[in-house]
Amino acid sequence: MEAGQQFGEYALRAARTYGAAADHYERPQVGFWDRFGAATVSRLGLSTGENVLDLCCGAGASALPAARAVGENGQVTGIDVAEPLLALARARAAADGLTNVEFRLADATATGLAAESFDAVLCVFGVFFAADMPAFVAHMWRLVRPGGVLAITVWGPGLFEPANTVFWESVRDVEPALYKAFNPWDEITTPELLAGLFAKAGVPRASTQAVAGTHNLDTPDGFWDVVLGSGYRSTVEALGAAKRDQLQAQVLGELRARGVTALRTDVIYATVRRPR
Repeated sequence: MEAGQQFGEYALRAARTYGAAADHYERPQVGFWDRFGAATVSRLGLSTGENVLDLCCGAGASALPAARAVGENGQVTGIDVAEPLLALARARAAADGLTNVEFRLADATATGLAAESFDAVLCVFGVFFAADMPAFVAHMWRLVRPGGVLAITVWGPGLFEPANTVFWESVRDVEPALYKAFNPWDEITTPELLAGLFAKAGVPRASTQAVAGTHNLDTPDGFWDVVLGSGYRSTVEALGAAKRDQLQAQVLGELRARGVTALRTDVIYATVRRPR
C-alpha cells in the first residue's frame, strides 16, 4: 500500500519530513532526541513486566530506555509513520540485545489498539503533528489501563534559539513562501497550553513541568546537522539544490559570525495517571 493511502495529510507530511531526516538521526549534534526521550521515561517510574506504548516513537529515543526499564518480562511497542526511523530503531534495539520491543509502521492517531491495554503511553515531540490534537490525546488516554500513566513531552518556547531565528530569516530571504510554512512544534510551548490540551481532550488533572535546557554544538556548523535531522528538513527538502546551498551558506555564515555554539532546548513534560 502506498504511504499516501495509509496516512492522512498531516501524518504523510510528518512521514516525508522525518523519513528524510533519518539519515542524520545518529549524528552527535542531534543527540537531544535520545536525551529527552530518556528523560521522559525516567520520570515515569516504570516497573519490570509492564506494557508500554510509544507513539511517534521515531528512532527509539524513548522506546529503547522504556524497554530497558520494563525488562525482559515487559513489552514496548513503538509506532511511527516514518519507516526509515523505524528501521533505525529496530537496528538499535538489535544492537542493544533488546528483544522486548517492536516497532510498527502506523498512524499514531488511529492505532486500532484495544482500550486500557497499556501501563504507560508515551508521546515525545509528536502530539503537535496531529490534525486534531485533543482527539489524539483522548485516543492516547483511552489506551491507558487503570493505574497506568500517559506522558506527553513538547518543546518549550524559543526552540534552538538563536539559530532558529537565523534559519527562518534566511529562509525568508531565499524563498519567502516557505517562511515558517512547517513548524507545528511552536503551537504548544508552555505548561498552560499543554495542560489546556489535556483538558480539551477530557483528561483531568495533568501535571506539567517546564525545564530549561541548552544543547551545545561542537562548532556553529553543527547546526546544519540539526537542520537536516529535525523538522527543519521539510523546508530544506522543498528547495532546489542551488537554493539549498544558498540557505546553508547564509545560515552558517551568520552563525559563524556570531560564534553560536549553544542552542535553547526548553522542554515541557506532562503526565497524568488514570485512577484505579
